[in-house]
Amino acid sequence: MTGPDSKHGHGRENRVGRVMGMMTGRGADAVDPSRRRWCVHVAGLGLSLALPALPTRAAARRGVERPGSLVTIWLAGGPSQLETFDPHPGTGIGGPTQAIDTALGGVQIAAGYPQLAAVLDRFSIVRSLVSKEGDHERGTHAMKTGYRPDPVLAHPSLGAVVAHELPQAGIDLPAHVALGTGGFRSRGGYLGATLDPYHVPVPGGQGQNLAPPVDAGRQGRRLAAVEAVSRAFEAGRSAAVRRTLHDHVRGEAIALMESPQLAAFDADVEPQAVRDAYGDTPFGRGCLVARRLVEAGVRSVEVTLAGFDTHADNFAGHAALAATLDPALAALVTDLERRDLLESTVILVAGEFGRTPGINPLEGRDHWPHGFSALLAGGAIAPGRVVGATDPEGRERMPADPVDVGDLTATVLAALGIDSARELATPAGRPMRLSGGRVVERLMADGIRPRA
Repeated sequence: MTGPDSKHGHGRENRVGRVMGMMTGRGADAVDPSRRRWCVHVAGLGLSLALPALPTRAAARRGVERPGSLVTIWLAGGPSQLETFDPHPGTGIGGPTQAIDTALGGVQIAAGYPQLAAVLDRFSIVRSLVSKEGDHERGTHAMKTGYRPDPVLAHPSLGAVVAHELPQAGIDLPAHVALGTGGFRSRGGYLGATLDPYHVPVPGGQGQNLAPPVDAGRQGRRLAAVEAVSRAFEAGRSAAVRRTLHDHVRGEAIALMESPQLAAFDADVEPQAVRDAYGDTPFGRGCLVARRLVEAGVRSVEVTLAGFDTHADNFAGHAALAATLDPALAALVTDLERRDLLESTVILVAGEFGRTPGINPLEGRDHWPHGFSALLAGGAIAPGRVVGATDPEGRERMPADPVDVGDLTATVLAALGIDSARELATPAGRPMRLSGGRVVERLMADGIRPRA
């Protein structure tokens, strides 16, 4: 996610690293920069993460009173529609990929997804997504925001918009969380760096820097030292304090590291059978943590599975990724449904674009933004719909019934009861709609849409 405001997110991460270093007695340079934002929130934690499962805060509510959440399964690199959700076996473009029947009568997906096929009736498929961006960074921006990149404006990602529009009360956890690594990060954009996601590179376990290496008394003295240093920094630096989100970062870190809700990030407390269902992979654990975060009331969670940039060895690459994605995604939708959370949680499965119908000399497929696939489930999304179609012979460049990526973001917002046409003023006073697209009404279920 790029734009002039993106620098604030990086400044925030650097500031987080310094605070974390003071809290744990380690210098900021000892911390992997990609981990800094996450580590600060749990540095100095004086309790074990091996806590009982959180109360089912969201599941305990019913009807329109339940909180809404978004889980984005981000397939970084651009997954091939032909090796995932829109196979064309036996055709000139199909390659060796075979198809299997699904719980949606007459609908097939790639053979590497048997568990997903069994629960596909919970989903709807869009097979005709179109984007004007075929570059990874620009395509990610377009897909995650619904807007093409703008050199003078940083658009917020879909997750940031959801967190902004559905404020959470009584929750110590961050409203916007990113699990896993790969691709380009989501951002708060013009909504501000406070809506950048809290990044957990390796989800599911107890991780690093979660407990102080000293006793409680010494840890208290360290926190007092952090306070003293912070006040010294703030003296005469009001502009820098605002720019670096100094007070915000420090306050969130101290509040969260003492909260029992932090246990939502720990998948190890789940029964072994549950963990096995998601799969013993970082992505599988990320999907399980996403369910735990939603259960705790977090508004937006993004889980990344990287590796889909298959310019070479496309078929073997997608087969390996399917073995990771299939059990985790099937378990996620089943688990949310069993816990009475699916009606209030929208699941979006997508990448920045698809892959070419043609197969290149390296047995790969190249970038293709002219007809690719996404899955949607939950919230006010109607299950069992299939929108659009691609030409099985690859002769037609554009799919039937095309859906612009902006329309997809508008539909996701609508499925959470958010008016995608609502305008907000950017810091420069420019009015901007939450989404530049229009709701795809045929993907929407009848009845009451969930709200916060």
